[in-house]
Amino acid sequence: MSEQSAPSPTPAAEPSSDPASPLPQEIASALKRDSSGLVAAIVQQHDTNEVLMLGWMDDEALHRTMTSGRVTFYSRSRQEYWRKGDTSGHVQFVKSVALDCDGDALLIRVDQIGAACHTGTRTCFDGRDFTVVTGHRD
Repeated sequence: MSEQSAPSPTPAAEPSSDPASPLPQEIASALKRDSSGLVAAIVQQHDTNEVLMLGWMDDEALHRTMTSGRVTFYSRSRQEYWRKGDTSGHVQFVKSVALDCDGDALLIRVDQIGAACHTGTRTCFDGRDFTVVTGHRD
């Protein structure tokens, strides 16, 4: 899906002491970024708990997401920011943001409008199941 770059929002929180990060210090210091400075962002429908997609965020994308009410990702292939829905109309309205216990993954709960996947399916996982042996409790 080709999304356009999102505009920069007005900062709503005190920035960190690191001039490179627009995030509050407590958030910036808790993030465990990969070698490219990115954190995985799992996107989930807020009222059904349906897992919609996975995207990538750096500090700026997370800041934009937390301060604009819309989800912004960082495109690893295009090396630019993109706000979900700007070209497709399939908008993600932010309901909450949480960091996992290790600091290396975000859970972004949203109200998804339309398809979350660039292929047009509701989620990026629809129709892509593997055949597996299922486990059972003893």
